[in-house]
Amino acid sequence: MHIGFIGLGVMGRPMAAHLMAAGHQLHLHRVKDVSRPLVEQGGIAETSPAAVARAADAVILMLPDTPDVEAVLFGADGVAAGLAPGKLVIDMSSISPVATKDFAARIVALGCDWLDAPVSGGEVGAKNAALTIMVGGEPAAFARARPLFEKLGKTITLVGGAGDGQTAKVANQIIVGLTIEAVSEALLFARKAGADPAKVREALLGGFAASRILEVHGERMIRRTFDPGFRIRLHRKDLALAVDAAKALDLALPNTAATQQLMNAAIALGDGDCDHSGLIRTLEALAGERA
Repeated sequence: MHIGFIGLGVMGRPMAAHLMAAGHQLHLHRVKDVSRPLVEQGGIAETSPAAVARAADAVILMLPDTPDVEAVLFGADGVAAGLAPGKLVIDMSSISPVATKDFAARIVALGCDWLDAPVSGGEVGAKNAALTIMVGGEPAAFARARPLFEKLGKTITLVGGAGDGQTAKVANQIIVGLTIEAVSEALLFARKAGADPAKVREALLGGFAASRILEVHGERMIRRTFDPGFRIRLHRKDLALAVDAAKALDLALPNTAATQQLMNAAIALGDGDCDHSGLIRTLEALAGERA
């Protein structure tokens, strides 16, 4: 299959590599020095998103935010300009569910299929082809794309119609963000109370407080390894999507809003490009441990 892939960042690069390893011909845009090996391995660098769409049967986007997706899809020489009826557009970015429904309608109006398929699992999941993929769209389009998803992830769920994949991802980011904040508070509390946070974490992993976040991100907090991973500024963006959607729904999400504010503080302290486990540094600053 000829596949377009636009967005070759921390997540996109290993995802594209898995599809190439499965025998697909990739057409790439936004190729930078760090993603040049994909071209050396047989990927074709195209000059625009429209050129990618003309060359590919399916186009995958893995971009940072809603405005990026809109520009790549519908801007000058965007994907939409290169589409022909019957092609498939898969947005695996994490963006606004509301905007996604509009984007989907515009792509479907061109005679093409649409799926929103954001992922969870971070860089480790992308590298290990073990992502969780949450999909919104029509069942026939999902069936068409499933063989591609199976090269990228382990848990693949058609949640519902267009936009529902993004809604599931926002829900995921609420849980992840609030749990990271809770683990940060717990380990900081343990240390300030005089206990060894590594031993506290070890004990908690055997009880009801055990979680994947306590296991993985708790270890990062203890070892002070805050290289992303998933950047705080990107998680802050996802929580902003949740807070904005909650406002539109007249819904209170108080702890989500509070965690978003902590991420605002982390960015103000210069930690925006740290892994989201680095949120513990913000709480340490509030405790007077950081100049």
